[in-house]
Amino acid sequence: MIDDMLRTPEAIRDAERWTAHNYHPLPVVISSAEGCWLTDVDGRRYLDCLAGYSALNFGHRHPTLIAAAHAQLDRLTLTSRAFIHDQFADFCRELAELCGKDLVLPMNTGAEAVETGIKVARKWGYQVKGVAPGQANIVVAEGNFHGRTTTIVSFSTDSDARADFGPYTPGFTVVPYGDLAALTAAIDENTVAVLIEPIQGEQGVVVPPEGYLPGVRRVCTEQNVLFIADEIQSGLGRTGDTFACDHENVTPDMYLLGKALGGGIVPVSAVAANADVLGVLRPGQHGSTFGGNPLACAVATEVVRLLATGEFQRRSTELGARLHAGLRSLIGRGLVAVRGRGLWAGLDIDPTLMSGREACERLAERGVLAKDTHGATIRLAPPLVITEEEIDHAPPQLPAPLAG
Repeated sequence: MIDDMLRTPEAIRDAERWTAHNYHPLPVVISSAEGCWLTDVDGRRYLDCLAGYSALNFGHRHPTLIAAAHAQLDRLTLTSRAFIHDQFADFCRELAELCGKDLVLPMNTGAEAVETGIKVARKWGYQVKGVAPGQANIVVAEGNFHGRTTTIVSFSTDSDARADFGPYTPGFTVVPYGDLAALTAAIDENTVAVLIEPIQGEQGVVVPPEGYLPGVRRVCTEQNVLFIADEIQSGLGRTGDTFACDHENVTPDMYLLGKALGGGIVPVSAVAANADVLGVLRPGQHGSTFGGNPLACAVATEVVRLLATGEFQRRSTELGARLHAGLRSLIGRGLVAVRGRGLWAGLDIDPTLMSGREACERLAERGVLAKDTHGATIRLAPPLVITEEEIDHAPPQLPAPLAG
């Protein structure tokens, strides 16, 4: 099996010895990377079909982003938000323009962006909508993944993420994903926001029914409720548009962004919304020492500029169609279903054949790295710099009988 590939398993044993077991990584030890390819400590190369859960949309060590990081490292790395640095305004302005919003609030991680969105929505509810103090609620969807803080896991339906982490934070109503009638029925006079992923990544790249997102937009407008789109995994080119919401011409009140925003170099997240929403915050009410730091802004500004060209959105659309065609040809040969959009796919394997974990281990043996989720599902999300040849290489590496 895969352990036999490594001549230095002590690196894996040391990691297990000195690290809390909050992850179950594949037994591969990576030492370098370039573009779509990873190299392990023994010199074996792997095609990266996970891209850091979309954090590496532009591949490993994209030269433009590396150059921006190097230049900034020689000048200034941190000031805290106690002062303004010379990279801050450009980043906030260019990201706001990309999102079509007035304001940006930079943070670090995706979970921080979600927590920020929750706080802003509650404050907006009290100050603007007039919800009674302490009564604000937010409607969320089953199968969601918005992070793992204590507040966020309080409305998770994943037992691994939620169990034994109570007491749980109140103020959330969970409805089935994709069910507009259930979402509408859950909204009341105290509802301040609907928080959903336009495509549920951790759940297995689940795309909602056509018309669902426009329906959510319409209901939120009618009921004076904020529509918050968690585009942390789905946004910034992954699905073939800048945002997954763009596929149905939907504009949320608030974007939650992260992962790819840091170019695979530094953690960067952000909330983007108009002034009538983000403008409820005042100094001292929310912040982060590292949020919007000079190094993060220098890299993230170049990310925004790469996206502004439209090149990566086009690549995701065109190469995504090629990827999905190759995967769909395997349905009936061990694959039960293929879902997704752009360069993002969820594959359901016949669970009587093997688990998703076993399939990923076999893929790794054949030089392709991917990630399983929820038993018998694999997620594929290669960097947007992948080539046609590399796309065509991936599906045949799926283990027999999936690939014949």
